[in-house]
Amino acid sequence: MQFKDYYQTLGVSRDATIDDIKKAFRKLARKYHPDVSKEPDAEERMREINEAHAVLADPEKRAAYDQLGSGYQPGQEFRPPPGWDTGFEFSSRGFSPSEAADFSDFFAELFGRMGASPRGFHPRGGHFQAQGEDHLAKVLLDLEDAFSGATRQISLRVPKQDAQGRVQLSTRTLNVKIPRGVHEGQIIRLAGQGAPGTGGAAAGDLLLEVHFNPHVRLRAEGRDLHLNLPVAPWEAALGSIITIDTPDGGLKVRIPQGAQSGTQLRVRGKGIPCNPPGDLLLDIRVVLPAADTPFARQLYETMAKELAFNPRPEWGK
Repeated sequence: MQFKDYYQTLGVSRDATIDDIKKAFRKLARKYHPDVSKEPDAEERMREINEAHAVLADPEKRAAYDQLGSGYQPGQEFRPPPGWDTGFEFSSRGFSPSEAADFSDFFAELFGRMGASPRGFHPRGGHFQAQGEDHLAKVLLDLEDAFSGATRQISLRVPKQDAQGRVQLSTRTLNVKIPRGVHEGQIIRLAGQGAPGTGGAAAGDLLLEVHFNPHVRLRAEGRDLHLNLPVAPWEAALGSIITIDTPDGGLKVRIPQGAQSGTQLRVRGKGIPCNPPGDLLLDIRVVLPAADTPFARQLYETMAKELAFNPRPEWGK
């Protein structure tokens, strides 16, 4: 996937105001709109112009794009790093995945999931009320928080426009209670912490999407935990019992006799302690000791002579 320079597409500088962006968009739209343009590539150019405008005219998307795209050149090979949008607070206005599909893969990868149903308008007492929009943010927690529960201080970056129409980032900090059993992808809802309502209506909520910081051994996937488990050749060949450290204490696991690299063992109920609990999946990796001493080499040579073993039987002799 190639990086797209939306500022270059609209022909504006990176410190352009919202008025500068709108003027550039209108000028280009008059030139490339398929209904009036005679340019051979008008339809494709108009799609690119609409995409650039959809990002740069939105303070939230523009702030995230500016941080993500710093240092990249147009056409450069690009993949957004994992968790690039963590800590940004977005309003629920945005594009659903199906709407984002009208634009490039670059846009869909960055902003395709940032769409939520906005609050509706409700007449009351002769005037309209609008409950505040929900806001969305992705947060990173430690895996241990899912086993014990915790209260964590979380800082969110909130994009806003200044008086000149330029995007600025402000920070707000919240103390958030993390429930025991929270799992990857779960939403923690903070009532009344979204956008304020109008006409006396209630404020929206803040929806925190949970993800975990990288763990030294474990990887979370939904409610399940994954662990690459190194075992010695004799542990795999003879079978053994291995003690594994998990966030809630030690766990003894039986390795079956004859286990091979790539074998996956499932320990039910030992994943994230939610309701129902997830599983712990162990991916066995047989690790060979080095033949770096005369004695070690002798052992390997003896095995080669004494064991009738062909690791490639399908190849023949």
